[in-house]
Amino acid sequence: MNNLNPNPPDPFRALEHSGWEKIPLPYHQAFGQLTQQALPALLDAVEARSGVRLLDVASGPGYATAAAAQRGAAVVGLDFSPAMVAEARRQYPKLVFQVGDAEALPFAEGRFDAVVSNFGFLHLARPEQALREAHRVLRPGGRVPFTTWAKPEEAIGFGMVLRAIQQHGRMDVALPAGPPFFRFSDADECQRTLREAGFAEPRVQRIPQVWRLPSPEALFEYMAQSTVRTAALLRAQTPEALASIRSAITRDVEAHRRGGELELPMPAVLAVGHRP
Repeated sequence: MNNLNPNPPDPFRALEHSGWEKIPLPYHQAFGQLTQQALPALLDAVEARSGVRLLDVASGPGYATAAAAQRGAAVVGLDFSPAMVAEARRQYPKLVFQVGDAEALPFAEGRFDAVVSNFGFLHLARPEQALREAHRVLRPGGRVPFTTWAKPEEAIGFGMVLRAIQQHGRMDVALPAGPPFFRFSDADECQRTLREAGFAEPRVQRIPQVWRLPSPEALFEYMAQSTVRTAALLRAQTPEALASIRSAITRDVEAHRRGGELELPMPAVLAVGHRP
């Protein structure tokens, strides 16, 4: 069984853990309608249906858990943030959510037919270990799909923010080092990591998504209040730089107004492997 340490010694993990404890509702309000767009492809990859035993790792507000349950799967949602688990239970009170560690899953070997993660692995200190754990708890033939963001030049909301920081602020600020945020945007890296974790025949596909924003100012506000790593990067800027960054992002978002709507392309990458 896993004994979760709420104050882990790894500085990056501590940053992620403390960050998610503070923002369950802001994250839901900012990213909910966007990240749920990937769920049909994620669950299709494991043929989620009645009789399928499914684990949703880094379940956050519970979107994938709820979508899998709606298809009839027997599903458990797991997240290392008690605040996120509480938010998921509030939104979906009839479903099962528990606090747990993706890198040390509290389940027996071969327990599940599928282990999924929707935009969860990019927040882990050791995603390779999480994939090894997913492999352990899967039955032979079971599958693991996970989603992450496409490169920032494609997922342009992130591209706008990073470009504004590079132009008006500093990227070299004192933050705990973690795995590269866009590591799994690269198909070859997805396939290599899945193979090293023991999965066979890995495949990768791109999922089109669109972020519909209520105002030009919303992108900055969402990134500053509803994320962990990006918010920490923004907080590390000087007040003068932050004002310029905000203005630049707002201008860039306005350029994407289409017929009165603000729509940003934010594609996802879906990687899938199966346990031989």
